[in-house]
Amino acid sequence: MLLAHISDLHLDGTERATDRTARVVAYLNGLTRRPDAVLVTGDIADHGAPDEYAEAAKFLAELEAPAFPCPGNHDDRATYRGFLLGEQPAPQPTPETAGRPVNRLHHVAGHALLLCDSTIPGEDEGLLADETLEWLASTLDELGDTPALPAFHHPPAGLMHHDAVDGMGLAEADRLAGILAAHGNVPAVLTGHAHSPAATTFAGRPLLVAPGVISTLRLPWESGTEFTDRAAPPAVAFHVVGEGGPVTTHFRFVP
Repeated sequence: MLLAHISDLHLDGTERATDRTARVVAYLNGLTRRPDAVLVTGDIADHGAPDEYAEAAKFLAELEAPAFPCPGNHDDRATYRGFLLGEQPAPQPTPETAGRPVNRLHHVAGHALLLCDSTIPGEDEGLLADETLEWLASTLDELGDTPALPAFHHPPAGLMHHDAVDGMGLAEADRLAGILAAHGNVPAVLTGHAHSPAATTFAGRPLLVAPGVISTLRLPWESGTEFTDRAAPPAVAFHVVGEGGPVTTHFRFVP
């Protein structure tokens, strides 16, 4: 499976955000091999506003490969559901539907993508709610030997080696680690949020973090005073999942 992975579009109606996302869409559509899917790990909108999601929906529809998003801390569950999932007339969901985590399963090229909602409405930090953890465990059970890739917005706290990012990472990650330990069909875990292409390990599995479309995180040992480097070009991760589960990841900047 060839999976293109983007994150943190932060569409806000500005020309800058629109242009950067358009460049990424054009780049992905211009590949000589179409990815089996495009994964979008959150912060699709910057303020969770209807017009931001209307633009996001247009971009996702333009992709030639199927696009599968999950929400980030800048996203609004209710408006996200209406515009990107069509689950109710946007943006007027019922309170019960709007408040539940957005968890979805997709089958792609013999693999399963488990898109989890790691957001806490109104907070920057992440948490996989009881409902989400139960859904993840039961779905992995049902999948049996099918290779399954959990994907969500927040990397587990403490792994990015950046105080600001680690301070708003995924809390109570040990609960997720326990689920992964009980399932041998998870070759990697995929996240976003950090605005930095990164690769590490979590619970004995590769943890692969997509770069940001809107900006790139400035690391503590890099020069500069701004939190992010807005001049750096947008970037994409390509995950190649081989037979039997090994994952190779390539990161590419988009001119």
